[in-house]
Amino acid sequence: MDRYERHNTLLELLAERGRLDVDDVAAELSVSAATVRRDLDHLAEQQLLTRTRGGAVAHSVSYGLPPRYKSVGRSAEKQRIGRAAAALVDRGMVIGLNGGTTTAEVARAVATRPDLADMPHRGGEPAVTLVTNALNIAHELAVRPHIKIVTTGGVAMPQSYELVGPLARHILGEVSLDIAFIGADAVDAEAGASAHSEHEASINALLAARARRLVVVADSSKLGTPAFARICPTDAIDTLITDTGAPEQAKLFEDRGVTVVQV
Repeated sequence: MDRYERHNTLLELLAERGRLDVDDVAAELSVSAATVRRDLDHLAEQQLLTRTRGGAVAHSVSYGLPPRYKSVGRSAEKQRIGRAAAALVDRGMVIGLNGGTTTAEVARAVATRPDLADMPHRGGEPAVTLVTNALNIAHELAVRPHIKIVTTGGVAMPQSYELVGPLARHILGEVSLDIAFIGADAVDAEAGASAHSEHEASINALLAARARRLVVVADSSKLGTPAFARICPTDAIDTLITDTGAPEQAKLFEDRGVTVVQV
């Protein structure tokens, strides 16, 4: 486990428990107490937690690493998922993306597809219109002249960079999408796709509902576990794109009529 993975794990444990003890975490992660102390000190400097004597407590505004840290974890799998998702996009489509590291890889793969980027625009029209409530995705792709970016507006969530609230709901209620690519904190064959935040789940559910085709993108670590707030039921998912790490879970989705792509 490298430093970035440890940071993510520490924040996930802190979100679950509210408090961490250095010695307990060191034993759990099979690292030295000194390593844990350095990690906690670094995260405290980033205002992602509050240090205490012998450990840390949850920071009031942060319980997860921002995407720039989390992208390191399972990056190869997420890049493959992103490329497979981007292959479903045709020129002229309107696509939707919520926030997250996997959907960010989808956005990058769409933006860099040679057949979309290199062909001349017909009548000045964009190759793809991308509707997103994710600030980081909009920021990264805004410099791509062949992609039209539409953002929802709303209140920014510091953990995911997603825009939520009535403003976001208003914009999404006025658009129609060919495909929505939805990332989730958990994807379960019985429970469907879910998020830890009810605010994000609400906007993601509307984004999914505005699409003619719903594609859930999630690495295998997300499969088989529910999260707090449901985005959509399983029967609303047309396609699940994941990696090959959980074939038994993938089979459960296929049994429920979901097209599963494992990459």
